[in-house]
Amino acid sequence: MNMLGIKDGEYTSTIYKKIRDGNYASAIEILNMELQKQPQLRATISLLAYCYYHSQDFINAAEYYNQLTQLCPEVDDYKLYYVMSLYKGGDFQTAMKASFGIENPAYYSKVQKIQAAIKYMEEDYAGAKSLVEQTADEDDSDNIVNMGCLLYKENQFEKACKKFQQAIQVSGYKASLSYNMALCFYRQKQYAPALKHIADVIEKGIREHPELSVGMTTEGIDVRSVGNTVLLKETALVEAFNLKAAIEYQLKNYEAAGEALTDMPPRSEEELDPYTLHNVALMNMSTKATEGFEKLQFLLQQSSFPSETFSNLLLLYLKHDYLDLAADVLAEYSDYTFKYLSPYMYEFIDAVITKQTAPEEAFRKLDEMASRHIDTLRKLTKQVQEARDLHDEASVKKAVNEYDEAIEQYIPVLMQQAKIYWDRENYAAVERIFRKSVEFCNEHEAWRLNVAHVLFMQDNKFKEAVGFYEPIVKKHYDSILDVEAVVLANLCVSYIMTSQNEEAEDLMRKIEKEEEQMSYDDPDRKVFHLCTVNIVIGTLYCAKTNFDFGISRVIKSLEPYNRKLGVDTWFYAKRCILSLLEALGKQMLILRDAAIHDVVQFLEHCELHGRDIVASNAPPSFGDAPKVPDGKNTVSYEARLLKAVFMEYMGW
Repeated sequence: MNMLGIKDGEYTSTIYKKIRDGNYASAIEILNMELQKQPQLRATISLLAYCYYHSQDFINAAEYYNQLTQLCPEVDDYKLYYVMSLYKGGDFQTAMKASFGIENPAYYSKVQKIQAAIKYMEEDYAGAKSLVEQTADEDDSDNIVNMGCLLYKENQFEKACKKFQQAIQVSGYKASLSYNMALCFYRQKQYAPALKHIADVIEKGIREHPELSVGMTTEGIDVRSVGNTVLLKETALVEAFNLKAAIEYQLKNYEAAGEALTDMPPRSEEELDPYTLHNVALMNMSTKATEGFEKLQFLLQQSSFPSETFSNLLLLYLKHDYLDLAADVLAEYSDYTFKYLSPYMYEFIDAVITKQTAPEEAFRKLDEMASRHIDTLRKLTKQVQEARDLHDEASVKKAVNEYDEAIEQYIPVLMQQAKIYWDRENYAAVERIFRKSVEFCNEHEAWRLNVAHVLFMQDNKFKEAVGFYEPIVKKHYDSILDVEAVVLANLCVSYIMTSQNEEAEDLMRKIEKEEEQMSYDDPDRKVFHLCTVNIVIGTLYCAKTNFDFGISRVIKSLEPYNRKLGVDTWFYAKRCILSLLEALGKQMLILRDAAIHDVVQFLEHCELHGRDIVASNAPPSFGDAPKVPDGKNTVSYEARLLKAVFMEYMGW
């Protein structure tokens, strides 16, 4: 009985049809069954090796090509394919050793090219360049591309781009070459031409290969994985969408960056390449922080990963105040410190980690860094002015870019200095630190935003806070939901505290209108802006012991619960409820029974809708620490607990 339904004589034609259709998994299944019958059948082993190679399973491909080199030692093609499989699978040392076994002079050029590629992947760029130069041929597109790649590694992006353009002229259009040119423009921060080349790659991929389902996931269409095929690699679609996401992220178009990742051909998470996994983690940190940390930790444990992974993981730990985890990563991967961190980055991370045990020492380290930055900024300011006096536009542009980069490096140092006093609630000291940096930073949005926050926290400086918050909000007034919810909330409170109630109401109506439009366009999307504004206003009244109005405002802010209840909104609403409980327990106030009933009903709604919402984002575990499920870390559990306390207090 033939379980596969293949008659005798149909074997070869069936296999070749599946291979032509790119159905390698099915072909491999049939071939493996055939191999069990005739283990030494050369044709079957050859087809298996080919299918594994083209399905990107290079380990199995190398195994079968190795068998072929032993069965047919006279066939140099098998030796070359064996080397290529090892190289593609990341076993560079074995690949290099195997390449020396190909002695046929006809294969000399091919062998040298793959040896150069191996040295390139091992970061032996001098060795790679020596091999490439030995086979220098202006008509050989592979050689031209290799020179372009080496120039790219030497940060000679303009020259590298010209090489890739030359390769296109010699061999015709290739998606990978267009992507390489886009990457060169990206590294020069010339985003417009980079996006143009990316668009060419994507447009060609969609037109020629509709079966790759580009954009289907973003549109909400459930499609199967396209797998990691050679075809997918040849289209360069994954690389193009990753680069597009990076550019949009740099331009702070975060929604567009996320869409670029979902637009790429669909694959399961297990099939994602390291760069896609890295970008997915990075761009979803605001909503899926724990998953993001897990992905970055996973990447660090692999033999190869994007070079930015190490620094990004450390910086994200610092951002979320997981300083002990950052210290653990530095200790665990000490050999990565000098490989992946610049001296500036290491000095900055070390100073911030020091805050945990010695804040005064941390401030001293940061102050030394800040002083050096200020000296650099003064020199660059002078260079910009001198270039302007000479009316040299190229020099002006270069000097301004250098100044902007220096500012971007200075701002994090300044903010970490300020945070040391912010954590101590010494807001006057924070304000003094910001005043010292006004000469260079007064136009920087992050600086202005944090100045606004520190003025807001001092209670008697709401008018000054409005002066800093308003320009930020007005800049994005036509797309108000692009502004952080806390900025809108603080501005509304500042308006109220300075008797500008009409301005506060206008702003809240604008937010409400935008949220209604968003709900119409995407009914399932959660939006927290107006909710956050109302919670902050409610919290203000609770802080002034006007719990009757404050709690009612907080309760209304979370309606409807299926769209407004989230990790952060529950956290701030819960604080007001706990504050109320404390005041009642200390008999500092008397609350109407109707208000108590409203609170209990509110907690019942939170219990109902909060079953799948975590109560707090727990810090990520590091290494192989086992995950312990915590059924108590849900909004439902905490709401039920608070309701029980209220009912006990009321004697119900």
